[in-house]
Amino acid sequence: MKLVSYCVEDKPYVGVLHGEMIQRLDTDLSLRDIVASGQMPTVTDDQDQLADVTLLPPLAPGKILAIGRNYVEHARELNNDVPSQPLVFAVMPSAIIGTGDTIEWERDLTSQVDWEGELAVIIGKTARRVDAASAMDYVFGYTVANDVSARDLQSSDKQWVRAKGLDTFCPIGPCIVTADDITDPHDLTIITAVDGIEKQHGSTANMIFKIPFLIEYLSRAFTLEAGDIILTGTPSGVGKGMKPPQFLTTGSVVTVEIDGIGKIINTCQEL
Repeated sequence: MKLVSYCVEDKPYVGVLHGEMIQRLDTDLSLRDIVASGQMPTVTDDQDQLADVTLLPPLAPGKILAIGRNYVEHARELNNDVPSQPLVFAVMPSAIIGTGDTIEWERDLTSQVDWEGELAVIIGKTARRVDAASAMDYVFGYTVANDVSARDLQSSDKQWVRAKGLDTFCPIGPCIVTADDITDPHDLTIITAVDGIEKQHGSTANMIFKIPFLIEYLSRAFTLEAGDIILTGTPSGVGKGMKPPQFLTTGSVVTVEIDGIGKIINTCQEL
């Protein structure tokens, strides 16, 4: 099931996406509240054409926990050691935007804005000290994410709160695909393109730390709650790793696509 949050004439809805058509759900709840409730509302007969609606970020997460350098070739392209345990950082919820929204930054704050296409995991119920063997029972579904990164801030700050958490720096969407519709989340292709030119082409099969281990690892430190997001890391092909480095500028269009889920498209604007 592909679930979307969207607006029609400024009124928000949640629905099920079927190709170019959306069936509304019989609820006034947000998608995050639906996830937390553990019950899926009834599908109504009301339909909207995808072309006639404005897609919103699928949900507003409570926490966004992200994993750095979770692909060997990505670690190597930035001349970093391959981690022996997950490298965890947090992203601000205010960084969330949806497909079609604009990635923005202030030119006097950063001039090295980079892309990172990733698979995002949506937690479906409270998880605390969960073992890897049962971890997938806590996954509600998956979405596409772009972990936008200010590389100069990442270097100067020596930690990643600003570099990864600026407003608009975490596009997600276009939908959440429920876990039962993804046969194997470790067998998905991630493709990132900038202005139509492919930059990243990787597979979630190459994650160093797989999703069950990440849930076990994170839930030992933090209580994971329904609607929280885990960003699972990016494959190689980021701008900083190119020779010479390439970064996003005003007018750049970034597309991140994961097979079986969909794609998000965002234009960039330097302020």
